Amino acid sequence: MKRKVDIVVLSDIHLGTYGCHAKEVLHYLNGIKPKKLILNGDIIDMWQFRKRYFPKSHLQVIKKIIALATKGTRVYYITGNHDEKLRKFSDTKMGNIQILDKLILNLDGKKAWFFHGDVFDASIQHTKWIAKLGGWGYDILILLNRMINTILAKFGKEKYSLSKKIKNSVKGAIKFISDFENTATELAIENGFDYVVCGHIHQPTIREVKNAKGKCLYLNSGDWIENLTALEYRNEQWKLYSYDNTIKVLTKDSDLKEINEEEEGFESLISAFIATNSN
Repeated sequence: MKRKVDIVVLSDIHLGTYGCHAKEVLHYLNGIKPKKLILNGDIIDMWQFRKRYFPKSHLQVIKKIIALATKGTRVYYITGNHDEKLRKFSDTKMGNIQILDKLILNLDGKKAWFFHGDVFDASIQHTKWIAKLGGWGYDILILLNRMINTILAKFGKEKYSLSKKIKNSVKGAIKFISDFENTATELAIENGFDYVVCGHIHQPTIREVKNAKGKCLYLNSGDWIENLTALEYRNEQWKLYSYDNTIKVLTKDSDLKEINEEEEGFESLISAFIATNSN
């Protein structure tokens, strides 16, 4: 039985990279029936795209999203920095799928502000080549980490995250995350939003923030490289979902075949970028 959810927020899936857990994303999507699906940036990684590397499971995630749209789910694709080339198509709508840079929703009388968050990242705004180089390094680190965890698993040891260890040991990284969250919440409170929902920094979080001007709930959906997390909104409550490897939901062929002409247009748009943005 699929879980009914009012809103699901996913970000930083990074399809087209070695670190992406596409099969786990597909299992998760097959287990839910959301009214709205918000893809909050960096879904397809056009920075690190390699024409020779786009496995079937990565394409199936795209097809599954399209299949959800054909069955009535409203899909909002919010652009991030790794899929920024889609920003030229902002406000494009095809059936139940819409591409946009930010989203504002009224949720049970409360205002929610959704955006990826790269606008706060100076390293991306001013020195993009450094950010892209860092992305490649991160991808290599994740591959190395998987090899280490495979060895640890054989000896019955717990998994270890190299990137989290590095982030937690670097004061600059900790300060960046803190500054990011503070900036997002301060702007949200100033503009009267009850919820501010971001991605980008790969740090799954739900926490209430208060200052002299008011309060808001800060939420970050995390990522599907390391944390494998999503945000879910149901019965006027937000919850942070963490993927469980025991989930085994097989992909139905019918789910992937039910694509109407409007959604085929979106698939063609994505495919065109996949074909033309290889390194």
